Amino acid sequence: MNLSHWLERWAEQAPERPALRFETRDISYAEMFERSRDLAATLKHRLGVECGDRVAHLGYNSPELILLIFACARLGAMLVPLNWRLAAPEHAFIVANAGAKAWLFDAAFAETVTSVLPGLPACRPVCIDGGVPGFPALAELEREAGWDDANTGSDYAAPLLIVYTSGTTGRPKGAVLSQDAMLWNAINSTAMHDLTSRDRVLTTLPMFHVGGLNIQTLPALHAGATVILHRRFEPAACLAAIEAERPTLAVLVPAQITTLLVEPRWATTDFSSLRLIATGSSIVPRPLIEAIHARGVPVIPVYGSTETAPIAIFLRPEDAQARIGSTGKPAPHCEIRIIDDTGADVADGRSGELLVRGRNVMTGYWQDPGATAEALRDGWFHTGDVGHRDAAGFIWIDDRKKDVIISGGENIYPAELEAVLAELPGIAESAVIGAPDARWSEVPVAIVVMTPSAAADAEAILAAFQGRLARFKHPRRVVFADRLPRNSIGKVQKHELRARLHEL
Repeated sequence: MNLSHWLERWAEQAPERPALRFETRDISYAEMFERSRDLAATLKHRLGVECGDRVAHLGYNSPELILLIFACARLGAMLVPLNWRLAAPEHAFIVANAGAKAWLFDAAFAETVTSVLPGLPACRPVCIDGGVPGFPALAELEREAGWDDANTGSDYAAPLLIVYTSGTTGRPKGAVLSQDAMLWNAINSTAMHDLTSRDRVLTTLPMFHVGGLNIQTLPALHAGATVILHRRFEPAACLAAIEAERPTLAVLVPAQITTLLVEPRWATTDFSSLRLIATGSSIVPRPLIEAIHARGVPVIPVYGSTETAPIAIFLRPEDAQARIGSTGKPAPHCEIRIIDDTGADVADGRSGELLVRGRNVMTGYWQDPGATAEALRDGWFHTGDVGHRDAAGFIWIDDRKKDVIISGGENIYPAELEAVLAELPGIAESAVIGAPDARWSEVPVAIVVMTPSAAADAEAILAAFQGRLARFKHPRRVVFADRLPRNSIGKVQKHELRARLHEL
């Protein structure tokens, strides 16, 4: 068996039940199963996708993206969902690094695909929604029927997703998640949400992230529930859907909640259908949680990462009011350790690095044995986050050990930005840090030391990021300094820069 049997079994048990509601149309479990089977056959017979091959996807949330996941599972292939916020060079690196055989994309991203394809001669592009000259449309390839779509070697042990996450070295790393990881993550989600086939899940987060894909969306399809899928997050449309579509569950990250709170309809929207709202991706400010609690809906944080699929720790609804700020207790099928710098477990109340072990954890980073060995040691994933466990067993996130900025739910690693700054003439040294921001939680700021003969030109420095990195990664401002604080071995003391940012 493999992940595609989720749709097949629900197509047998409840064929007419809506699996997806997208825009104004319901798509039943029977139709989802049939379309995923046909798409698997198309990938195999028209694009040559075999067991172990990689298929890239660049587009907004859509039924086709979900169908593609189940089609790849059926074939034993791997899906590489691309973050559409990235710049073209970033997409080119990921598709090349993954060695994608096929690349399915929305027409809205045809310019990006066209610009990078010359460097990807082995990758076959297909436009999902058609209408782009020079590219085959998916519907044209699907016209034949009756193909055998099966591939041997597709089972729960097979890798299914390669989800790229920015790395501390400045290059993205592809976390490999197996079908088995998806299954056990879905089981953890079922426990987290008391998820049943009667639920209606509102998905507005982009599904190129495991948060949008795996906290509720795929688990809902495992449970036979209905997913109300939005192409993109729009605050007004989200509130309208909560009132009109009557979802029982939703995931909203802090940046989304912040924008909803200033919407004119916030105060009058009927939230009575919601059993809970899950949140995460960063330490969630207490005022955001309290604003939703004031509407009578419990907010439950979930802790995890791309590498954990992501559900590792969560707070139960009954603890939401009393434990604001805690991320909860370990998921039923996860083990958590908190260790000090020597690798020893710390006592309750003491802070240390969080480690996660479970069948939802990645198998490793794609073609990167060094990074895999560093992150996975003796079966434990080292998160790079610092937290503590209180006497009642609840876990609290205190800080991040990794050098990462979380802005609007997106991870930004300063090394990527610092690599761009290092190439610019006139810059003697630089560092990028996160600065507090009311809307995005954090934004990157570049601290730059110029050479004696160079002029300080902030606009020119900011312009150097255009077209190279995704816009959300660009520094919001440049701060000029006489020197960067360093420790005895020459390492830049970023904690000191953050503390002194208002003085610079």
